[in-house]
Amino acid sequence: MFSSLRSRLWLSYLLIIGLVLLVVTLALLLFLVRNPRLMRDAENSLFLAANALQRQRVEINADSNLTNVVQRADDLLDTRVIIYSAQGELLADSREDTNPTFPHLQQLQVQDRPNEVAQYTDSNNQEWLFASRNYQGRQTLVVATQRPSQPILAILSDEFFLPIIRAGALALLLSILLSYLVARWIANPLQSISNASQDVGQGKLSQIEPSGPREVQSLAYSFNEMSRQLNASQESQRDFVSNVSHELKTPLTSVQGFAQAIMDGTVQSQESLQQAGKVIYNEADRMHRLVVDLLDLARLDSGTAELDIAPVDIAELLRAVVERFTPLAKSAEVDLKIDELDLPHISGDNDRLAQVFNNLVENAIKFTPKGGLVKLDASASDIYLDVTVSDSGKGISNDEAQRIFERFYQADKSRSAGPSRGVGLGLPIARQIAIAHGGDITVESLPEKGSRFRVRLPLKATNTGRPV
Repeated sequence: MFSSLRSRLWLSYLLIIGLVLLVVTLALLLFLVRNPRLMRDAENSLFLAANALQRQRVEINADSNLTNVVQRADDLLDTRVIIYSAQGELLADSREDTNPTFPHLQQLQVQDRPNEVAQYTDSNNQEWLFASRNYQGRQTLVVATQRPSQPILAILSDEFFLPIIRAGALALLLSILLSYLVARWIANPLQSISNASQDVGQGKLSQIEPSGPREVQSLAYSFNEMSRQLNASQESQRDFVSNVSHELKTPLTSVQGFAQAIMDGTVQSQESLQQAGKVIYNEADRMHRLVVDLLDLARLDSGTAELDIAPVDIAELLRAVVERFTPLAKSAEVDLKIDELDLPHISGDNDRLAQVFNNLVENAIKFTPKGGLVKLDASASDIYLDVTVSDSGKGISNDEAQRIFERFYQADKSRSAGPSRGVGLGLPIARQIAIAHGGDITVESLPEKGSRFRVRLPLKATNTGRPV
């Protein structure tokens, strides 16, 4: 019955509220039963009665009818009156016929507290309050009354108690309502998260509106972020499959077509055979490079790619990259420059880092118009080394800059055909290499003003690529 969080929260609140009200009610009843105001009234009445009898100075001697004396005093003051002799013996008791007899005076120890109200419990376990006075220097006068206690029925009919009961009942009803609302406030957002989680299991990804307590809202934000990342992952997988299929479809079609032409005898001349063989070879090589890049990227993503960590002269590496691409820059009529660099050695894989800068410089040259400039620069701090590759090309839009490191994404759709076209794996591989070294690659670009790629690498790295 109470298997849901909402019902358990509601039950918990009810139990706590009920327990608090029960404790308050019991404490109130105990207070009223042992009302200190009744005790004070009884003590004052005893003092008044004792003082009044002491002032009467009724002659008490052996011939006096003490029973009549204490009886008249009892009738007048409605208080039990007892007279003891000088030796402490009981001489008269106004209620000796209806109540157990009081003990010897010494047992009451009234001489120790003549002006105080003391207590005595008789043989019937009835508690008595009494006060004593010296009477005419010889006898001791004791006035007593039963300890006051208010009956439960009288308490229930008390004018003070009934409003408290009504207020308690109203508080209980309001508490039940508030506990239900609080339980609903906590449970409903959790139920929404639970429903959304079930939808995720069915392939339906959705965002939920954070509500409820802060902790529940934090859970909702985490769920939304998980859903967003999962959705992005699914889209990436779909795009990956689609892009791989597309990239393989074109060369496979060419290979299949030319192979079919050779088999059918359509291609007969030596020149045609060489041309067909060249196309088949180039397309097969392209597929081979695609598969190698995909395997390389998969190893980098999973962290299983081994890095040959050793001291690397990054300045010499960058100069070698510039020297390698100088012919390509000249043929594209692009100015390729590098400043004189005085950089510390870093720990890394020389071949992998060269792969990163080769890709960045080659892309910069390809996307820079004639007469443009591609420049390499670097600076070092105590922990990191920053290398920038900037160009004066047409730049990259903000939307493209956010996707440029995705697999198979190509910012320049005009280069989707031709012998120099890529497959969109160079930048993802370069970034994964940087990450494997404990660094990263970022891009800053303004349309029509060029792009600037920044490679940040730690000066020291372990063989796992993490800074030390």
